[in-house]
Amino acid sequence: MIELNKKIWLSSPHMGGKEKDFVDDAFATNWIAPLGPNVNGFETDIASYLGEGVHVAVLSSGTAAIHLALILLGVQKDDEVICQSMTFSASANPIIYQGATPVFVDSEKDTWNISVDFLEEAIKGRIKKGKKPKAIIPVHLYGMPCQMNEILKMAAEYGIPVIEDAAEALGSEYFGKKAGTFGNISILSFNGNKIITTSGGGAIVSKNKDIVSSARFLATQARDSAPHYQHSQIGYNYRMSNICAGIGRGQMTVLNDRVKKRREIFFAYKERLQHYPGISFQAELNGMYSNRWLTTILLDKEQTPGAINNEKLRLALELDNIESRPLWKPMHMQPVFKDAPFYGNGTSDQLFNKGLCLPSGSNMTEEELERVIKKVLYLFS
Repeated sequence: MIELNKKIWLSSPHMGGKEKDFVDDAFATNWIAPLGPNVNGFETDIASYLGEGVHVAVLSSGTAAIHLALILLGVQKDDEVICQSMTFSASANPIIYQGATPVFVDSEKDTWNISVDFLEEAIKGRIKKGKKPKAIIPVHLYGMPCQMNEILKMAAEYGIPVIEDAAEALGSEYFGKKAGTFGNISILSFNGNKIITTSGGGAIVSKNKDIVSSARFLATQARDSAPHYQHSQIGYNYRMSNICAGIGRGQMTVLNDRVKKRREIFFAYKERLQHYPGISFQAELNGMYSNRWLTTILLDKEQTPGAINNEKLRLALELDNIESRPLWKPMHMQPVFKDAPFYGNGTSDQLFNKGLCLPSGSNMTEEELERVIKKVLYLFS
């Protein structure tokens, strides 16, 4: 029987040590509930970290945050919402929850995020059809900030609110401001594979206090102020638990360390691999500071020795018990969204066909990182 090397995960949870203190306190004080001191404290911690006067409500997931954002912006049946095509499906699925139609927009070549040129084409195209979009959802892909200045300028020009999907970008910055502070409404994710985790969870963020207060109301089943249970509108069970929030409070104490480590991992990969023909990396342009949640590469088989592509590398890593993953398959290529409008030139298709996410967890050891790099180099030798 062949023994495999120890598994190297793509991005596994990484506890800092203080999480248990907050969780133990919740047990000691019997705050085993969807509300409690950790929930309030976690919201305060996030708001303080992000700055810019934001308010925060922590929720059960980033998907829930996007769903509530759409509701709060009045998105209804038969409306249209512009969404970055290259993203995880959670960015787009809540549009369908509301009975609305996603309009997908292609990526720009450097950052892989939403193309400002095709965004404007999409806005003009939908308005011409009499369907002015109700919102725009740009996504900071793998932690790389979008061109938010241009996006916000365009959104203001056409009077369309922005839902900033910063699910992958906590700790990233754009011209000195934290990702998650740019949208009319912004969202975060604390899923198990994110840069910090609450095992599962998310947050809705806004500078508008009333928006966040309304989100809290909807997320707790929209119970009216009454001694009995009374509901004047439909609500949702979307609030984060006090236990999960306790984990989040502990994670916030090591967030800066996690960003530092992920960036170190990225630069280690780049230093060792950038000189090989056919390998390229996601660009960090002027004013951008990525948390490098995942290190991602493109492999052009027309240039790599032996026509090495992303799938050949993925399988080679898998044989050594190393987890890697293709880039997100663009939403306009997904069977479930095959009839949705799309504006672009196929850039995201090419990225998907060439791209691979390498192990990037902040709990990777130097030995594990070296093992991954050597496996890649062996394939290129």
